[in-house]
Amino acid sequence: MIPVQGYAGRKVAVLGLGRSGLATARALVAGGAEPLLWDDSAEARAKAEAEGFTCTDLLRHGVLDGAACLVTSPGIPHLYPTPNKVIARALDLGIPVDNDIGLFFQSFATTGWDEFDTAPKVVCITGSNGKSTTTALIHHILQVAGRPSQMAGNIGRGVLDIDPPQDGEVVVLELSSYQTDLARALTPDVAVFTNLSPDHLDRHNGMGGYFAAKRRLFAEGGPDRCVVGVDELEGRFMAGQLAQGPEDDRVIRISAGQKLEGFGWSVFARKGFLSEWRKGRQVASIDLREIKGLPGAHNHQNACAAYAAARSLGIAPRLIEGALHSFAGLPHRSQLVGERDGVRFVNDSKATNVDAAAKALQAFPRIRWIAGGMGKEGGIAALEPVLGSVVKAYLIGFSARDFALQIGATPHEICETMEHAVTRAAAEAQPGEVVLLAPAAASFDQYPNFEKRGEDFTARVKALIG
Repeated sequence: MIPVQGYAGRKVAVLGLGRSGLATARALVAGGAEPLLWDDSAEARAKAEAEGFTCTDLLRHGVLDGAACLVTSPGIPHLYPTPNKVIARALDLGIPVDNDIGLFFQSFATTGWDEFDTAPKVVCITGSNGKSTTTALIHHILQVAGRPSQMAGNIGRGVLDIDPPQDGEVVVLELSSYQTDLARALTPDVAVFTNLSPDHLDRHNGMGGYFAAKRRLFAEGGPDRCVVGVDELEGRFMAGQLAQGPEDDRVIRISAGQKLEGFGWSVFARKGFLSEWRKGRQVASIDLREIKGLPGAHNHQNACAAYAAARSLGIAPRLIEGALHSFAGLPHRSQLVGERDGVRFVNDSKATNVDAAAKALQAFPRIRWIAGGMGKEGGIAALEPVLGSVVKAYLIGFSARDFALQIGATPHEICETMEHAVTRAAAEAQPGEVVLLAPAAASFDQYPNFEKRGEDFTARVKALIG
C-alpha cells in the first residue's frame, strides 16, 4: 500500500467504493486521514462496512463541510455531460476534487528514497487503443530484464494498493482519459501515448476534450521522456509541441507504418520489422512476424511503444526482443485460444469500438468474423473498407440486424447468441482461416462486461475443439 501523504488529521471524502475507492480509503487511513465514504450502491457500501469503514451520505447537510478534498472514482462524471451531484456540491463549496492517480503521485516519493542507489520510476501509458497490451508488455520486458516492476492503474491493481517501491523499481501504470483528466498531480518519468480515435466523447464534450484529457499526462509534470504515436494528426501535433525540434530525443516518435528516419529518436514498424533509429541511423531491428502474442499492425504499434519505453529505461534491444517472443498476450486482446484442423480461434472481445475492430480485422488474411452486441453511435459502416479479409460474418446480440445492413456485400448470418455463432463459424471454417471474435460493440446487451463475453467465446471454443 502507498499511504496517502498530505492529509494527516484531515477529513477526505471518497465517492465510489469499487476497487480504486476502497484502496483509496485504506491508503488514506494509513496516512492518518479520516475518510468519509459513500457509494450509491448498497452492495458496495456493505463491502466497505465489512472492512470496518463507516459510510455517510455525502449529500447530507454539513457532511462535506471542512473536507480537505473529494476523491472520486473514474466511472463517475465530474464535468460532462453533467457532474455527479456530490461532485457538484464539492465544486460549489470550493473543495478540491481529485482521484487516486493524483493522490498516488502526491504520495509516491518518500524520505526513504534517500537510501536508494537508484530512485524508483513511473511509466504511464495512455491512448485510445492498445493501452493494456502496451502496459503489460512493458511490465513483461522489465521482468525478463530482471528489473523490479509493478503494474497497476486501469489494469491489475489500484495504484494506491501497490507495494512501496524497491531500490530501482519501475511502476508501470495504464491510465484512461477519465483518470488523466482529473488527477491533480501527474508526474511520470516516462509517458506513452499510443494513438487516438473517438471514444468516451460524452464524458469529454467531444473529440477536443478527449484529446485534451490525454495531453494532460504530458503537460502537467513534464516527463523526462515522451513516447508518442504519430500515426494520427493529434499525435504529430503533440510531438511537435513537446520537442524543441526534430532532433530532440526527449520525444521518441513511434509508428505502425511510417518511416521515421529524420528524428533524434524514433521507433517504427514496417512490413513486419521493428526499426529503431537514432540521430539519422538505424541502431536496432526486430522481426515481429513470428511473434505469436503480437499479431497484426495494431500489435506492432504496441510493440514499438513498449520497445521505446524500455529503451528509455536503458534495456538492451536483444533483451527486449527475447521478451517480445515470450509475451503471451492479454486475455480478450487478439488472444489465441485454440486451433483445430488448421483453423485458429482468436478472442478479441476488447475490440468494443470500430477502430479496435478494424485493427483486428486487418491482422489476419481469411476471417470468420463474430461481431455484434450493443452497437455504438455510428454503427459499423466505417468498417466496410477493411472487410475484404472477411469470408463470412456471424452476427450476435442486440445490434445484429443493424450490423447486417451496414456490411455491404459481405456474406453474413444472424446468429443471435455466442453459442450459435461459434458453432456455425467452426463448422464452416476451412484450414488457414481464423474464427475471430471482434464485436465492434459493447457487451451490455448479453454480458456484464467484455471479459465475460470473451470468457464465453473461449469456453465454447474449448468445448468444441477438446
